[in-house]
Order: sequence, then structure tokens, then C-alpha cells
Amino acid sequence: MTNRLALVTYLTDDYDRAITWFCDALGFVLLEDTDMGGGKRWVRMAPHKDAETAFLIAHAVGDQVEVIGRQAGGRVGHFLFTDDFAAQQARMQAAGVKFREAPRHEPYGTVAVFEDLHGAPWDLIQPAQIDETTK
Repeated sequence: MTNRLALVTYLTDDYDRAITWFCDALGFVLLEDTDMGGGKRWVRMAPHKDAETAFLIAHAVGDQVEVIGRQAGGRVGHFLFTDDFAAQQARMQAAGVKFREAPRHEPYGTVAVFEDLHGAPWDLIQPAQIDETTK
């Protein structure tokens, strides 16, 4: 038996704003946007069309609204890997993404914390095995 992680829920207050942010700020692709009726949609986003794991964009309702942007309790909850840190960071900054720090070089690669559209922290990482600064 083979298992794989297919979807991770991403809570938001607005489907379209989240779709725009993932596409414009991160360069993700919209894999699916299906109307489920009653204002609910099945929205999947991923870094590229063949990604093994995607986000399921979920419109928060009820008590879920209170945790938008805080699903990981203030910790970094998502880690976006790139093979070109400088280019990805420049693209993101041009799209208005706020970085909380300058890039730093760690044994595992180049990393900087940025905020998503709800202020939640993410890591942008260029792993050491493809990090040009370690060569």
C-alpha cells in the first residue's frame, strides 16, 4: 500500500482573494474551482500542475473564522521550496508580499519568513543541495 498527502486545507475569508494571492504572489496554478452550491466551492491550488500535494482553499465559517491566519498557532505552518531563492523572493515582493526578515543562510539552505494574505508566517526555502551560496 502506498499513501501520499494529497491536500492541505487553507482557510480564508474569500475564495477569489485567496486564488489571486496564490497565483500572483506565489506563482501557483489553479487546479480546480468547482461550485458546490450554497456558496461553497471546491478550490485546489498547487505550485505547478503536476504537484503531488495541493491546497484546498476553504471558506471559513463559524468558529473557523477566528483562526484564519493563525492555524499553526503563530508558528511557520507552510514551507515553500524553490530552486531560485532570489528570483522567487523578487517576484513575491513585486506582488506585495511582506518578508519579515532578510534571507539567512542555514545548514539546510537559504530561508526567509514571509506573510501570506492573512498575515500567517511561511518559510521560503532554497534547500542546501540546490543553494548556490553553498557551492
